[in-house]
Formats: sequence, C-alpha cells, structure tokens
Amino acid sequence: MPKQLPLALLLLRLGVFTVFLFWTLDKLVQPDHAAKVFGAFYGLGGLSETAFYIMGAAQLALILAFVAGVMKTWTYGAILVFHGVSTLSAFGKYLQPFDNLLFFAAWPMLAACAALFLLRDYDTLTLSRQPVPATA
Repeated sequence: MPKQLPLALLLLRLGVFTVFLFWTLDKLVQPDHAAKVFGAFYGLGGLSETAFYIMGAAQLALILAFVAGVMKTWTYGAILVFHGVSTLSAFGKYLQPFDNLLFFAAWPMLAACAALFLLRDYDTLTLSRQPVPATA
C-alpha cells in the first residue's frame, strides 16, 4: 500500500464530512430552508419542523461515525447512497448547465464518496479497530 494512501483517504473523508456537516446543520438550524429543499428536490413537501430535527440528529450521528471511520461499510455506504440520491435528484439542473454551475460540484464529491467506499479497507487513519489489509 502506498504510504500516502491513508492520508489521502483521510483528506477525502474530511472534505466529504464538511459538506455533510453543513447539510446537517441546515436541518437543525434552518428547518424551514431544509423543508424547501426537500419539497423542491425530493417531492417531500409538508414535513414538519420536528421531522427535520429528527433527520438532522440521525444524520449528525451518521456523519460523526463516518468522519471517525467506524463501521466503514455501513457509514461510508450510507454516505455514498445519500449523496448519490441527492446528486440524481437535481438531474434537471444539469440540463441547463450554465444556469446551474454549482450543482456540478456534486459529481466530484460523488466520486470521492465512491472512492472512499471502494477503498475503505485502506482508510486506516480512523478510530476503527479493523486490521490493516495485507499488501499484495
């Protein structure tokens, strides 16, 4: 294993965590804004403020486990699925690219989520007790 790989994966994990942290805080601090996003992109209008507090608390637990690198198959997998759904839910924005350039930032982040999931066994700068994979 290249000696820089664990550091590179940690940096990817911290970057993905930062984005998810602010999406989580949006649910907890501005549930009215989160409600607009859920209505516009997921077709889930009419959710209560309490629903966003519950989602925000659950998402906070997930992203803290993710950034700590624990239960990597589950936490990295959940982050990949959640971001994949988020990316695809904005599909209409990609059809007018020059009016929605910021939405394209979702694609490299999705690639980072996929890379973290695929390389999770090599992501060793974590709080996880998983053994380091043997080198080939």
